[in-house]
Formats: sequence, structure tokens, C-alpha cells
Amino acid sequence: MIISSGRSKVRSTVVVLAATALAVAGSVTDIAAPTRAEASIDGLMAAAAAGVEDEGADCPVNVPGSSASNSKLPDPFKKIDGARISAKADWRCRRQEIKKLAEKTVYGEKPGKPQSVTGTVSRSSISVNVTDKGKSSSFSAKVELPSGNGPFPAVVVLGGFGADTATIKAAGAAVINYDPLAVGKEGTPRNNKQGAFYSIYGAGSTTGILMAWAWGVSRIIDVIEQSDGSVLKADGMGVTGCSRYGKGAFVIGVFDQRIALTMPIESGTGGVPAFRSIASESGSQPLSSGYSEQPWFGDAFGSYTGNPNGLPVDTHEMVGMIAPRGLFIMENPHIAWLGARSGSVGALGGAEIYKALGAGENITYWSDVTDGNHCASRSEWKAPLQSNIKKFLAKTGTNTGVMRISSKASGNLSQWRDWQTPTLK
Repeated sequence: MIISSGRSKVRSTVVVLAATALAVAGSVTDIAAPTRAEASIDGLMAAAAAGVEDEGADCPVNVPGSSASNSKLPDPFKKIDGARISAKADWRCRRQEIKKLAEKTVYGEKPGKPQSVTGTVSRSSISVNVTDKGKSSSFSAKVELPSGNGPFPAVVVLGGFGADTATIKAAGAAVINYDPLAVGKEGTPRNNKQGAFYSIYGAGSTTGILMAWAWGVSRIIDVIEQSDGSVLKADGMGVTGCSRYGKGAFVIGVFDQRIALTMPIESGTGGVPAFRSIASESGSQPLSSGYSEQPWFGDAFGSYTGNPNGLPVDTHEMVGMIAPRGLFIMENPHIAWLGARSGSVGALGGAEIYKALGAGENITYWSDVTDGNHCASRSEWKAPLQSNIKKFLAKTGTNTGVMRISSKASGNLSQWRDWQTPTLK
């Protein structure tokens, strides 16, 4: 994302999460997440970690041609046929409905696993070779290992902009340095998209590059799964990115259930912030700007940039698609362009899905930071970053997530919903 303030524009700078002690400052809304005792989610967590990219792929979904206009966030618990789900087991196919609607209207389609995915995993790199539909492409990623012998869980860091790699490695996880532009290039017209994804699925594909980036990470995980497991653990995968790469990290976590921990930072329009709220948040990047700046969104989203109320989904439901897996959302309330108020709306709405599934402790939202620079050092994030990695990737921690929302950009969920969260059996 190119940050605009008046006429000025500031390029993203690398985010470094400082290794200093946790410091909390400023006026905040601090909402503790529900405790483990609320409900058991063992079955849901097992499904999410079972090595399946999309475990609801067998659910039949009939996507409607159009949807009624709705100024409120759509009810995530209401199925396409109008009935509300009543059990946690129902979420599997309801999630698939949301996925299909999001692909159709927001991001473009993410193709299923290709005909052939091969590659290698070493202590310094990963190579990926993909063949599908009679076409092939290749790309690679660098690997940085923590101390020890392994195998290690790993965090994919997009484009060098994400959570501090030293902190990640200190928590016992490897770092996979992923260049998303090799898979979906920025600076291209929508009718001539470039990169490893489009070499297979066509330069005229209507799928946006955020989804192309997600496809690339899924293929990296395929290769890790096929390896001998001596270097990296396929069941301990995380992802992080800041700014435009925060958008990418969010979409990657949403659309691959093998990602155990998703950590978007300052993702702005196209990331966590609710589309309907962005349209009314003064100074935030307009949907039309996010659509035209780069081909991040799928082509179909162009029909909704001036009418988000026509969307059959919103980002709170994409947050819910990550549930019950780990999610740590980091935002900056000091730059209006980033839409942090709308980010809190999307997160709070998605947290209702986490709660309904008995997984409220697995989501953390943190916008209470003192440094207003984009993708700056955040000492406030170090402790939750470490604890999330230990819990969801190393599987040695038991921390409880929180919603720590700065008063500078605090959204009001009640303003945006006309539905109540059900008690799912």
C-alpha cells in the first residue's frame, strides 16, 4: 500500500518488532477474550491442522447471481438458503459458502491443488515447481533457521515486510522469506497479469494478485508436506506481512487451513478493515483506490467499490474463516489511510465467530501502539508475538488472546450488525 496523507505518499518501510519488554501506553478499549472453559474446540482444531488446504471442499454451494443490498455486516451464521446454523459442525459448510462468495465478489478464484507440485526443502531454501492445465511455472523461497537441530515450525514472511525475524527465530520458528511478486507481479494491467500464478492460469485471469500470492504459499506448504520432515514442520506454519503484504498475509491465512497462525500487520483496505465501514471512515483508503492502485482484488470487485452494501460478504466473515486457528491482527491507529477503525470493526465481528465456535481465546487484535510510523518498530507487539508463536506453531504455550483497541480508532460493532451471535451446540 502507498500511504497518502493529504498530497504526501510514504512507501512502506520494513517492520521490525523491537526486542524490548512489553510496554502498554495510551487510552484503550481492552476486551478479554473468552476462556478455554467456554467450549471445547478439539475437533475443529484437529480438522484445521489435518493437512487439508480446504476441508469443506466437498460441501455443495449454489452461489446466487446477486444479493440484496445490506448496509449492515452480513450475518455470518445465516446460510445462503436463509437458515441459520445451530451447531459447530455446521460451520464447516457455512465457511465454504463464505469462501465461494468471497472468491466470486472480492478476490477471484483460488484454483485447487494443481496436477503436480514438486520441489525441495533444504536448510537454506525451498524450490517449487508446479504443473497444471498443461502449463508449468517455478519459484523459490529462502529459509532462515533458528538455533537447534529441528525440525522447526516456520513463519512465511512476505516481501521482507512482516514481524521481526529475530523474534520469530528466538521463539523457535524458522523464517521463510517469500517474494510474492514472483507469483503475482504488481504494476501490471488487469488484462495482462504476470507471475508464476498467471503463467499457468493466464494473464487475463480475473483472480487478483492477493489470491495469487495465497496460491503460492499453498504450493510452498505442499512441498514442505512432501519433504522428509527433517527441516520444517508442515503442521506448524504461520504467515506475516505488513502493509500490502499484510493484505497478502490475511488472504493467505483465510484461504489455506494449513496455516496455524495468521499475523497481518497494518493491512488497510483489502485486508482486515470492513469494506462497509471503510466507505464511511474519514481519511481511510477508499475501496476504489485500493482496487485501482494495484490488481490486488479480483476483477469482479470493481462492481462493488462504489456500493459495498451490495457485497454478499464482508471481512468479518473472512476473519471467521480463519477460526478456530490462531489469528494475531496488528494495526496502526495513527495513520487514517490504514482504516484502523474499520479494522477493529472487522476484527470484532470476526471475533463473534471465534466465540460461537468456542475459540475466542485464539484471536488477538492489537492497535494500542505509541509509534505512528507505518510498519515501524512495535515493542508492544513483542510479547504477544512470542506467545502466539509458542502456542500455535511450537505448541508449547497456552496464552489467551485479547482485543486491545486504541481509543484513537475504536469501532462500534453494534452500529454495524443487526444479528446476534448464536450458541452453537
